[in-house]
Amino acid sequence: ASLVVGVAAAQSSQSTIVVTAVAGLVAGAMSMAAGEYVSVHSQADTEKADLDRERAELATDPAAEARELTAIYVGRGLTPELAQQVSAQLMAHDALGAHARDELNVSPALAARPVQAALTSAASFAIGAALPLAVAVVAPASSLLYAVAGSALVFLALLGAVAARTGGASMAVGAWRVTFWGALAMA
Repeated sequence: ASLVVGVAAAQSSQSTIVVTAVAGLVAGAMSMAAGEYVSVHSQADTEKADLDRERAELATDPAAEARELTAIYVGRGLTPELAQQVSAQLMAHDALGAHARDELNVSPALAARPVQAALTSAASFAIGAALPLAVAVVAPASSLLYAVAGSALVFLALLGAVAARTGGASMAVGAWRVTFWGALAMA
């Protein structure tokens, strides 16, 4: 919407604005995907390095690793005796898995997935960018600037409210926050 508003404010033709909106949608989606892929892949690399380091520590000093896991469970509220029993049982079953989950906060269910993150980010951007593009296609050229800006603010308010409700926060605050920053970006 910010790109379309900027080009429309320069009094470009409607076809130029639509081409710009399409280019912005494609470029933005690709940029978001690339950035997300790199970021999440870096996270995956860090997780792998942490797991490799933990695997080496388990191989060289399993007693110290057992004490470390026991201390984690004591810190969570177990008695030292129960924490030691839990630590011993979990390490006997899957020592690396126990340390990954409870020491490193790494689990298979929450593991970094770079391709999935990139595709999701690209799709989310494209869906969001399609809304101002659609308005640019159907709005009369004389009111295109105001139609895109106004509809984008309405879309942003709705998305902010939905996101806030999904997260259990105030819908009004969520809508206001997203609308304010969207308006500032378009300005």
